[in-house]
Order: sequence, then structure tokens, then C-alpha cells
Amino acid sequence: MPASYPAEFRRRAIALVRSGWSVTKTAHDLDVTPATIYNWIKQDRIDHGEIPGVSTKESKDLVRARRRIRELEAEVEILRRANELLGKDIRPKGSTR
Repeated sequence: MPASYPAEFRRRAIALVRSGWSVTKTAHDLDVTPATIYNWIKQDRIDHGEIPGVSTKESKDLVRARRRIRELEAEVEILRRANELLGKDIRPKGSTR
């Protein structure tokens, strides 16, 4: 898994590039790859609405929502199996089965 850098570290790297440093020099001095710096700059531009894409906040919200959906689906599956074991054929309200 790639290394995760603190948000402040990423912001300072982006600021260095925007102040005139080359991406290569910045990457070398901070001991990261140039591709990493380019990715941070691209994500920063997305977050500021300069280019289209999924913002950092939206991405975090999607991760949280997907995690919650998995939890709820697991709960539904547990209840479905419990009903099968107890011999009950209870369908959710509004079910067409």
C-alpha cells in the first residue's frame, strides 16, 4: 500500500511547486516521486473547482456511505438467515415475491 502523507505535508509541497519550484526538485527534496506531486496538484485543483472530478470530501463521503451499505446488507443477510432457520417466511413490507 502506498505511503500516506499528512495533509499539511501535501499542502506545503503544492505550495512549493506553485511558488516556482520544479516538480522534480520538490519531489527530490521531499523524498517522494514526481508522480505523487502531480497527483496532489491535480487533486488540489479538483478540490478548488478548477477542473472536474471527485473532490476529497466527496470521496470520503462515498467511502463512508459504501461502508454503511455493506454493514446494512450484512445485517439484512443475518436476519434473512435467522428467519430461514426459524422457519418463518416473512417478507419485507411491499415485497412482490
